[in-house]
Amino acid sequence: MRSNGIIFRGLVAAAGALLLATGSGLAAEFERNIMTGGPTGTYIRIGQDMAALGAECGLTLNVVESAGSLENFVGVRKRRNTQFGIVQSDVLEYLKTFEANDAEIQDAVRGVRIMFPLYNEEVHVLARAGVAGIRDLEGKKVAVGVKDSGTFLTASLILDILQVKAAERLPLNPDQALPKLQAGEIDAFFYVAGAPASLFAKADIDPEKFHLLPITEAPLLATYTKTSIPGGTYSFQQDPVDLVAVKAVLMTYDYDPKKNAYHRESCTAVSDFSSLVLNGMDKLRETGHPKWKSVDLTALPPGWQVGSCVKAGMALEYVPACTEAVQAAPADSNEEYLNLLKQRLKN
Repeated sequence: MRSNGIIFRGLVAAAGALLLATGSGLAAEFERNIMTGGPTGTYIRIGQDMAALGAECGLTLNVVESAGSLENFVGVRKRRNTQFGIVQSDVLEYLKTFEANDAEIQDAVRGVRIMFPLYNEEVHVLARAGVAGIRDLEGKKVAVGVKDSGTFLTASLILDILQVKAAERLPLNPDQALPKLQAGEIDAFFYVAGAPASLFAKADIDPEKFHLLPITEAPLLATYTKTSIPGGTYSFQQDPVDLVAVKAVLMTYDYDPKKNAYHRESCTAVSDFSSLVLNGMDKLRETGHPKWKSVDLTALPPGWQVGSCVKAGMALEYVPACTEAVQAAPADSNEEYLNLLKQRLKN
């Protein structure tokens, strides 16, 4: 896993270089960005839904494609004009477990805050019929997702927590891994995606040869949530399968509006979109990606702190900057976040 730390440090360095290259002056029209994922994934759809809310208010939010969670996490901290990023909640566990003594990565983590918890993403592991469970991946060829993706992070963490030593961990995305599994070139592959995952729903997968592995090992439950995929969710999986899920989380940075103009404008952007998402939740559930229907804003993952600019935008009297100036940010505490949320849900 030290190689994964090297990958993360490389992302930190690249993002820092980008920050320096962009300069320190504010553009005529302040830029707002959200880092998401690949062009066909759920994250980019969530970002597009948020951008649509902003457009109705006259606020532009650029939706940026990325490799996934690790890149998004670093981007929120280091990439200029990037106020938002969608990550998996096991990013924090990954960093705590493997990089606790790494000063460079700890610097990248400093100041990153939660905006809202989103939805659960199921951890799919599709394997050939001769593989019964995760521990049977010992000595096997396993595709773990492309580097810097959420799937790569989760697969690496799960295999390391269970001390499963695969013969090879192949950096293949699920689209690449499926035909290799069907051709007998690998034994299994990980794919973290909200069920039903379109890759499995659309593909012709032989139920006699392939199945989803159950994931029920107790050591994983400190980081992941127990869940189940109902039988018939996929044509090749007629019986229910118990596995685990990871929470998708919308992240931001804890800007200090008193520090400088950039921080002030960025804090306003975070407050504005916090207000827009809360006020627009019914619309998001009705017309946005189906995963909005399962968003539980009270389900804060342990270890994350909510940003002060987020809570400013949650206040009942707050009006987004498209019509009125941002209000002052209150003090930081998750209890305050939950109290504000309860007030909003009552109205």
